[in-house]
Amino acid sequence: MKFLISLLVLACTSIPVLAQVSSLVHNEEKRRYIVYTPEAYQSQPQQTFPVVFNFHGGGMSMAEQMLYTQMNKAAERHRFIVVYPQGIKQDWNVGFGMDYLAGTDDVGFTQAILSKLKQDYRIDDKRVYATGLSRGGFFALRLAAELPQQFAAVASVGAPMPEPVLQHHKQKDKVGMLLIQGMADKVVLFEGKAASYLSAEGTYDYWRRHNGIDGATPQPRLLPGPAGDPTQVSWLEQGSSAGGAKVALLTVKDGGHTWPGADAFNVGLPIGKTTRAVDANEVMWEFFSKHRR
Repeated sequence: MKFLISLLVLACTSIPVLAQVSSLVHNEEKRRYIVYTPEAYQSQPQQTFPVVFNFHGGGMSMAEQMLYTQMNKAAERHRFIVVYPQGIKQDWNVGFGMDYLAGTDDVGFTQAILSKLKQDYRIDDKRVYATGLSRGGFFALRLAAELPQQFAAVASVGAPMPEPVLQHHKQKDKVGMLLIQGMADKVVLFEGKAASYLSAEGTYDYWRRHNGIDGATPQPRLLPGPAGDPTQVSWLEQGSSAGGAKVALLTVKDGGHTWPGADAFNVGLPIGKTTRAVDANEVMWEFFSKHRR
């Protein structure tokens, strides 16, 4: 499976050389990441570009995350750079299975990538965002908690707020927060897991309070889907339309541990159904584009 995916990635990325593998040394260890630049980056040499960090799930690679999420297509349409970092042993330090403070310094690695991007690319450092799937989504939430001065907004897929991040969250800066969660997810439960992570709705409430959003929570809005799609998607959003840090929850009824709009992906786990009602990349970019530092 991994060998086949690697061949597909090579086929997809070697024709237009827009995705390049880069590396840096952090804490005396060589770390890798893929940088994808849209074609507009070359044709508009005076322009700066937003950046989206896209973190892979546990057990996945940066190339598999690029292939599965297909975010490069959205990067072409909306003219932003995508970065796919590689975790050590295909994992991220979110406080599960390793010490939150003494374990792998993935936050420092992310900061090092961002510093290198500022040297090597024309990036708009007021429009830097992060997303991720599963463990990558948990880690994106850690970045929102620890580096809010650098990330304007974060979108987490299949990963509510981890308890270790909650316990260490000291920053007061507001961050745009989008949560995408399947209600039938059997890998990361919608209702949360005691001593591990909050529920999706509890995570929404946490960030709503953190961002200073007052008032009653409105009813979610149902989004129309294509005929024959067994899932149902609802959208809940609160926050100021005048440049404030918004909070949103996209709930997929009967949806699994999947990236909305992606091709079906079977890794031998009960990951469940993928909704066709929305494209996660388009939803994220629309949300991200409302936020700047």
